Amino acid sequence: MAAPYDVFKDAGAEVVLVSPAGGRPPLDPKSSEPDAQTDLTRRFEADGEASAALSNTGRLNGVTHEGFDAVFYPGGHGPLWDLAEDPASIRLIETTLRAAKPVALVCHAPGVLRHAKAPDGKPLVAGKAVTGFTNTEEEAVGLTAIVPFLVEDELKRAGGVFSKAGDWEPYVVGDGLLITGQNPASSGPTAERMKAYLDNR
Repeated sequence: MAAPYDVFKDAGAEVVLVSPAGGRPPLDPKSSEPDAQTDLTRRFEADGEASAALSNTGRLNGVTHEGFDAVFYPGGHGPLWDLAEDPASIRLIETTLRAAKPVALVCHAPGVLRHAKAPDGKPLVAGKAVTGFTNTEEEAVGLTAIVPFLVEDELKRAGGVFSKAGDWEPYVVGDGLLITGQNPASSGPTAERMKAYLDNR
């Protein structure tokens, strides 16, 4: 989350953080491990405004697309358990895209698209170019048997045209208003792609 937050704040955007339950959301424990820390995560943690926003997120079911220009889903394994099945999340994605506003998802977050539908009732990702955390990346972190589903497999099952770069390399795919990034290294570039779209509207 740190890299996208940084991109949007540096661009002068107003960033609103929300989560399923509101308040301080549970964080992926792996994101706090020393080898996961970067200059951007340390900057985020030292930013009083960012820390305050993270400690007091809005409640997802109270959010509608009308108040926003775009919606961005950061990664981490957590979305596979909560956001992927959350009706409010699914509704936000669907209504934001129908309102001709961009939605971006990175790393595991593209898995949140598994139940989202296009206006014709077909899977939202059917026929769309997408990417997300790959099967080989999940295998590399040793969680293939733990996660409820594999992002790559789920996007393909829903008819997405899935592509990827090498493991851990930054990779972003845009298909109209839908923007997806492959892995943690793609979070900043995914935010930059969304920013470029918003700048050129």
